[in-house]
Amino acid sequence: MPYSTFLLLCGGGGGGGSCIRMGTLSVSRSVRRRTTTFHHFPLRSSYPKNPNKLLNKPLKTSTSSSVLSLFNTTNTSRRWLRPSSSSPVIASSSSSSSSSCRVVVSSSSNKSSSTGSLLELDLHQGNRKYQGLGVLSSTTTSNRSHSSQPYYLHQHQQSFLYGRYAFDDYSEDESDRELVQSQSHKGASTLDNIDEWKWKLTMLIRNKDEQELVSREKKDRRDFEQLAALATRMGLYSRQYSRVVVFSKAPLPNYRSDLDDKRPQREVIIPAGLQRRVDALLKGYLSQRPPVISFSRSSSSNNITSDEGLVEQQEIQSPTSVVMEKILRRRSLQLRDQQKSWQESPEGQKMLEFRRSLPAYKERDALLTAISQSQVVVVSGETGCGKTTQLPQYILESEIEAARGSTCSIICTQPRRISAMSVSERVAAERGEKLGESVGYKVRLEGQRGRDTRLLFCTTGILLRRLLFDKNLKGVSHVIVDEIHERGMNEDFLLIVLRDLLPRRPELKLILMSATLNAELFSSYFGGAPMIHIPGFTYPVRTHFLESVLEMTGYRLTSYNQIDDYGQDKIWKKQKQTLGRKKSQIASVVEDTLEAASFNEYSRWTQESLSCWNPDSLGFNLIENVLCHICKNERSGAVLVFMTGWDDINALKDQLQAHPLLGDPSRVLLLACHGSMASSEQRLIFDKPEDGVRKIVLATNMAETSITINDVVFVVDCGKAKETSYDALNNTPCLLPSWISKAAARQRRGRAGRVQPGECYHLYPKCVYDSFADYQLPELLRTPLQSLCLQIKSLQLGSISEFLSRALQSPEPLSVQNAIEYLKIIGALDEKENLTTLGRYLSMLPVEPKLGRMLILGAIFKCLDPILIVVAGLSARDPFLAPFDKKDLADSAKAQFAAREYSDHLALVQAYKGWKDAEREQSGYEYCWRNFLSAQTLKAIDSLRKQFFYLLKDTGLVDDDTTTCNAWSHDEHLIRAIICSGLYPGVCSVVNKEKSISLKTMEDGQVNLYSNSVNAREPKIPYPWLVFNEKVKVNSVFLRDSTAISDSLILLFGGSISRGGLDGHLKMLGGYLEFFMKPALAETYLNLKRELEELIQNKLMNPKMDINTHEDLLSAVRLLLSEDQCDGKFVFGRKIALKPSNITTAASKAPGMALKRGNTTGRGGDNSKNQLQTLLTRAGHQTPVYKTKQLKNNQFRAMVEFNGMQFVGQPCGSKKFAEKDAAAEALQWLAGESVTHTDREDIDDHTSILQKPGKKKHRRT
Repeated sequence: MPYSTFLLLCGGGGGGGSCIRMGTLSVSRSVRRRTTTFHHFPLRSSYPKNPNKLLNKPLKTSTSSSVLSLFNTTNTSRRWLRPSSSSPVIASSSSSSSSSCRVVVSSSSNKSSSTGSLLELDLHQGNRKYQGLGVLSSTTTSNRSHSSQPYYLHQHQQSFLYGRYAFDDYSEDESDRELVQSQSHKGASTLDNIDEWKWKLTMLIRNKDEQELVSREKKDRRDFEQLAALATRMGLYSRQYSRVVVFSKAPLPNYRSDLDDKRPQREVIIPAGLQRRVDALLKGYLSQRPPVISFSRSSSSNNITSDEGLVEQQEIQSPTSVVMEKILRRRSLQLRDQQKSWQESPEGQKMLEFRRSLPAYKERDALLTAISQSQVVVVSGETGCGKTTQLPQYILESEIEAARGSTCSIICTQPRRISAMSVSERVAAERGEKLGESVGYKVRLEGQRGRDTRLLFCTTGILLRRLLFDKNLKGVSHVIVDEIHERGMNEDFLLIVLRDLLPRRPELKLILMSATLNAELFSSYFGGAPMIHIPGFTYPVRTHFLESVLEMTGYRLTSYNQIDDYGQDKIWKKQKQTLGRKKSQIASVVEDTLEAASFNEYSRWTQESLSCWNPDSLGFNLIENVLCHICKNERSGAVLVFMTGWDDINALKDQLQAHPLLGDPSRVLLLACHGSMASSEQRLIFDKPEDGVRKIVLATNMAETSITINDVVFVVDCGKAKETSYDALNNTPCLLPSWISKAAARQRRGRAGRVQPGECYHLYPKCVYDSFADYQLPELLRTPLQSLCLQIKSLQLGSISEFLSRALQSPEPLSVQNAIEYLKIIGALDEKENLTTLGRYLSMLPVEPKLGRMLILGAIFKCLDPILIVVAGLSARDPFLAPFDKKDLADSAKAQFAAREYSDHLALVQAYKGWKDAEREQSGYEYCWRNFLSAQTLKAIDSLRKQFFYLLKDTGLVDDDTTTCNAWSHDEHLIRAIICSGLYPGVCSVVNKEKSISLKTMEDGQVNLYSNSVNAREPKIPYPWLVFNEKVKVNSVFLRDSTAISDSLILLFGGSISRGGLDGHLKMLGGYLEFFMKPALAETYLNLKRELEELIQNKLMNPKMDINTHEDLLSAVRLLLSEDQCDGKFVFGRKIALKPSNITTAASKAPGMALKRGNTTGRGGDNSKNQLQTLLTRAGHQTPVYKTKQLKNNQFRAMVEFNGMQFVGQPCGSKKFAEKDAAAEALQWLAGESVTHTDREDIDDHTSILQKPGKKKHRRT
């Protein structure tokens, strides 16, 4: 017979209420008699920490209590429902003098549809009386062997007259219990715990002001697997962080520093004598400080006087000048005569005959007609059809024939510098000209063009740079954007800019060219622009997938001959490619495909090889075997091998050169093809080799479409490309080989059929190819966006988020927000996302913002030369070589350059200086060979260094006197400071343990150093912090290019500092970095930091300012940097006690539970103003008003007013920091930090204004 479980909630009196659980009741028709038992526990501010313990405690009631009558219900759902007006009643009474209980149960009379009951309780125990309502929840237990437990009620408000019903909108089905039972194990969650968590998570969902629920309970960590499954079914996210369990409405990152009890906190100690000397210098400086220039950190002006020679500007003509019209007409006629003369010459006729044989020529008239009739035209065509070389020529020839040659200006963008250079050279040759006449090119560092250049090939970045100075592209008649199918970030960005520009320039023509058949996407983006397809002509290409390659060559795969043991990722590769290890992303993507595939039609040897095929491996030995097969058995023709990156190309080239056949230069010409090749090496790729010599080109994916090698007959495709992806949630880039798309595989295959029938060897099974994505993910969706966001602001394109929302495919909002926050941290944007003065300078430099900041501060602090070397080195490839068979020797050579300075950047400076000295003695190559350095990379660094110097000179920050801007280049500590300033917030803590070093970053927690870092070889690092250039997630997160820094370095040259909750407590990065020190020392750092920032700002506002007038300040800074011996220590888990706030919610009151509201940065913190406005807005108050007054000492004091109250901050060096300080003062008052007594009601006065009008918590009287 069914039986019921009752839960009664009682309230009243001053002590809260009681919950009475009615257990298994006596039922008149039951076969076995059951005794009625009452249990109770007091109703506190939340559900008890362990309700089961209290439920097992009987209520002391008279044994004479009896059940007078019972109307049972049959429940299929146990939601809390409001009572029905027509409900039967049961009553229970007691005659005991010490306690009495009267229970009235109302329930539905409809047994089939009833879902719950309401109990009215009048309980007397001793001298106390409990009154209120309870909810009865019953369930039918027919065919079930256990009694179901009730849901737990939410706490009642004040009088407990009516309860909140926690599960009005959440119904539990039978699968909930079955899931819990199936996951149950020893020590797993009880059903009561699951019910309790359903209530908690439901309240989280309902509360719009709360985002997450945090528990530190041990039992919740133990039961996390079941709780996570519950949260997933309720649409929530969950994650366990060490000793903390979090449930959230938003996705959760892999690491949360605020929940890490072992997050390092730094206790800063410097000698007392050093502090006295620094304070004396600072005091002297402040007493006779030069006048401070009043400035605004935002820069609304973006006037740049020089275009740095990026694109040659046309002469400014007066449209009414008859003389100028005649000059232009004469030039146009000259161009037409020259073109006609060439076309009629024997060489020109031969060239025209070749050009007419290209597929593009058949569409020439249609292309020109479409361009003349439409402002935007989309052209698609297979690689080799001639669109890149011919279409720009058709437009130029048409304009010259129409006598408009002198006024037309055609810009054709290419995604890579090698493409711009090679295509311009080819087009100039087809026109019978020297490069730089009517056809030219411009890439970073070099270019060729002249006064009469009318067709310019350039990289996309060059055109974007021109838009900085010429927003309307004045004088440009045609813009051709090539290779748009690659969906590079710059290309997608350029399309947004051009689409906005077209209405302002109706005469401007835009031609988009794609090598794939997805032209509809671009056509619709430009409002249905006409599309023209150029059918390509390629010879048939026979395709061999891995199974066919193995059958053909007889090669057998084993678990050992597939390990790629080379490069910087050597350890990771060994781990990932050894059987039994955790599967990588590449392997997991195709795992199901391989399991479902059948290779029964192939030989047993092939099937065995395929069964142990390792998707992670590039298979150097297999590639070598395939190349030998081609050289021995196939006809003549060049071979193109697609690899993933420069490391792979170098390693494979070394292996092939050691082969008796493939390394024989009389039979094989081995070449490498990559984006940073020298021009002389590029030409070898396109030239035909001598007779009897087979050309083998090892290339990256740039050879898919950007360049065409005409004599290629054989293609070997590894099926992978190394590309960057970006994990916005964890703010971490990932650089790993990944599978290419089907479109890319077709492009690679098509390279083999240019001049004759070809062969393509895909080194992966056919079933894997079938699982590829159709197209590659756009770069805009898989890379960090800092540089792009800075470009948006420098071009004055409005809101960053709004602008990027207009892209072909918008990036993830979190990626955009991460980029904006980064630019704010480094000072490029202010709080309103306006470009600051520093941001304007950064936008003038064609480098990443962090490198640009390094250059600017290097110029300001007169240590420019070493910083130029560092920035150039980080912009080029790593010059330190690491041959896989001599890695230990290479590491030792690099360590000698580091000279125990614990810095990869300083090692680079020393290596470069040594190379320059050797070059002067004509022994540069010998020096590079002896020290495992790349001479080609060092030459590139030298060129970049000169280019950056001239760019800085254009900004006015440096002059021709290199001695002046290098006055402090010998100061190694100052160089570290500039490196720190540029690379911040890329910082990690260094905790030296007995046998290892622990490194932690804010976003990732535990990280590692790349094996080629000089710091990776050190058993101990005597510095507390490392700054790093980049982090990349492989299997774990690795840091590249690091420099060790002291406490003083990061405090003075890192980001902004805020005060913590105690005297002598300083915080950075929103509280992630915490420093504890003597209060006087904290004031010293704060004062030095303030004065340094003002000095930098004034120098940027007035580049001609001589910073030597601030000698005492600079002496104090340099003294502190040089003599900080890192005497401090790390502490862990130090808690800052704050006075309790009365702002709580029911869920947050639960023991061990906390609801996350956001981070507080403290006094003058990064987001004090934003946080104050958010709190007041949520509470229904108006925006706070700030009033700032400049004091006599050139400092500022701000007052913030809201809700009739005023808060005044401390004097600060700028309006910005003064307003932040006032906001922080208000925040401290609201949080109760400024309360000097413990009166609870006074604390309530603080916090009550944060509750919306009409919902403020009333104090009891």
